[in-house]
Amino acid sequence: MQTTFTDEQLKDPATARANEILRSCVHCGFCTATCPTYQVLGDELDSPRGRVYLIKDMLENERVPDEKTVQHIDRCLSCLACMTTCPSGVHYMHLVDHARSYIEKTYKRPLSDRMLRWVLAKILPHPTRFRLALLGAKIGRPFAFLMPDARLKAMLAMAPKSIPPVSRNDDPQSFAANTPRKMRVALMTGCAQKALNTDINDATIRLLTRLGCEVVVAKGAGCCGALTHHMGKDDQSHAAAAKNITAWGAEMSGDGLDAIVINTSGCGTTVKDYGYMFRNDNLADGAKAVSDITMDISEVLMKLDLPEGSAKGLRVAYHAACSLQHGQQIKTYPKDLLKRVGFEVVEPADSHLCCGSAGTYNLMQPEISGQLKERKVKTLEAKKPDVIAAGNIGCMMQIGSGTNTPIVHTVELLDWATGGPKPPALA
Repeated sequence: MQTTFTDEQLKDPATARANEILRSCVHCGFCTATCPTYQVLGDELDSPRGRVYLIKDMLENERVPDEKTVQHIDRCLSCLACMTTCPSGVHYMHLVDHARSYIEKTYKRPLSDRMLRWVLAKILPHPTRFRLALLGAKIGRPFAFLMPDARLKAMLAMAPKSIPPVSRNDDPQSFAANTPRKMRVALMTGCAQKALNTDINDATIRLLTRLGCEVVVAKGAGCCGALTHHMGKDDQSHAAAAKNITAWGAEMSGDGLDAIVINTSGCGTTVKDYGYMFRNDNLADGAKAVSDITMDISEVLMKLDLPEGSAKGLRVAYHAACSLQHGQQIKTYPKDLLKRVGFEVVEPADSHLCCGSAGTYNLMQPEISGQLKERKVKTLEAKKPDVIAAGNIGCMMQIGSGTNTPIVHTVELLDWATGGPKPPALA
């Protein structure tokens, strides 16, 4: 794609990077075949190729984006299926993230939008605030029909039937390996996950220590910054990320770390990108060091001696989170691990398509999200599974709200198969 940025514009590193990405696009349109919003809406401007044109026009002309441009970019899930499909290697993630940052700085949204985004940014990354919000939503759910805004109804519907008690395993501490130590790893405990489902981190710690890992929950680490990053709120997202870089850097320079383990793939995609996010910052070296050793839990488990198990007689439908299969290009590890310990693993049709969760997308774009959820649930249930497994809390909440089939994190099944307790969702 030909671009016309001026030399002055290209002095800005973010614009220079956008120029590189735009120039790598050859207009082939392969991305439209795997874009969920294009499949649902059928509008070229709701495809990656269409959004690339909108972003190019907006950035080259340094114009204040209009409502139409913002609407089409807001509708993007950032599922990154287009990056898996693209034969030219267009790094759409960096481009759309920059576009959202530009919009956040230059476009004045309607008051209701500004308020909703402010609430989400101030609550979701903070577990205690989020717990209180979930309690309020649970109380207010019977009155959802009174809400004039579908997004507010979606927020009320998000609250689980029961809110788990706080797990003290999420406090800063160290868990010794139960067998001769093979690795020392830091576990990212996350933010929303600590309020929605404490079983995931508990199972992760049990499994890793059983397999010879010392597991550290670093003091000062918290939200990865992904939720605000994808809203274009750079200051907030970078502040959250900087705390993690400092916290994990202290562990790396202390007793050392072999890996930073993440069991929420949406977070993993962002943490692995810290090196890029901070490339022009005084934390650049530390950020790159963190990104270099960050691994999804499935990557770590593939390095460990996970014992083979006999057939469990349980049919598991594996849902591939977009942030794992497209964002991190991890496609087979979770399935390989589940099969290794004895589960029958099946995959739904169109497994490359998003379930519609996508961070806060299901709260800000509930209609499109709902259509994608319905499609995903239908393809999963068609496999007649005993349980659905996924590697991302957002996907679990989204799919779980549309099916009666139990849904658990992949690590919960692996923990159970190697000596841990049965996942509560299966009890």
